[in-house]
Amino acid sequence: MSNAVRVLVVEDEALICSFIEDALSDGGFEACSVHSGEAALSTFREGREGCRALLTDVNLGSGISGWELARQIREITPGFPVVYMTSASAPDWESQGVADSVLIEKPFAPAQLAAAVSQLLDTGA
Repeated sequence: MSNAVRVLVVEDEALICSFIEDALSDGGFEACSVHSGEAALSTFREGREGCRALLTDVNLGSGISGWELARQIREITPGFPVVYMTSASAPDWESQGVADSVLIEKPFAPAQLAAAVSQLLDTGA
């Protein structure tokens, strides 16, 4: 069994999700990937995956957005580390994002992703 920190990854595009999983693995993390906000919320509530951070795309197609997902997770666990990913919604981060979160803009380098998660885990939960 791995002792890597598990990160709940929410990305609705399979190729991007695979890229993220590889980037996290290279950074020493383990990804628990789902493809919708609803699936992420269910996984988080059940707690069976033991994830220590949320890495979510902002625009997840139909259903709840990454913004709303993070708000709901923070209602359950205040201060839970959140990293948002977006290609177009960065200007909305200040008004829509949860406090003490990080936003990285697509496209990003794999190292940026691991660094963002590491930064939050070192300073947060």
